Amino acid sequence: MRLLATGDRLSTLIARLSLAVVMFPHGAQKALGWFGGAGVGGTISGMQQTLGLPAWLTALVIAAEFLGSTALLFGFLTRIAAFGIGCVMVGAIALVHGRHGFFLSGAPGEPPGFEYHLLALGLVIVLLIEGGGKWSLDLALWHRRMGAVVPIKKHRVA
Repeated sequence: MRLLATGDRLSTLIARLSLAVVMFPHGAQKALGWFGGAGVGGTISGMQQTLGLPAWLTALVIAAEFLGSTALLFGFLTRIAAFGIGCVMVGAIALVHGRHGFFLSGAPGEPPGFEYHLLALGLVIVLLIEGGGKWSLDLALWHRRMGAVVPIKKHRVA
């Protein structure tokens, strides 16, 4: 599988943008302190205290969520961005949400279950298989690398 290889499917664009739009606020909370987040320092400190994660691993989580979602918005290095987000989702299930059951709406005061994370993983898998899809930088770079011009589809009026 080539890293930039992708088709121009609309369904892949929808999967890519859906994952990007959902993940961006989470990454912005951790990286920038937006949307009520703690920012980098607070996130690193919080994950060390609550989960025992080392700072370097938390920095990877922040990068995967913030830079990964941003890359997905543009369809740039889609497979790498999706892989990083997928790793974060697996880690979230394993370290926090798995023990709280399936449902997002759990007991009051308890972290939610892992259904959201499974949906995100489904989108990750689509992007790992298909690449960036329609209107992605990956598609433009792939066509350029292959020396091809993006075909213009002509529609006949009946």
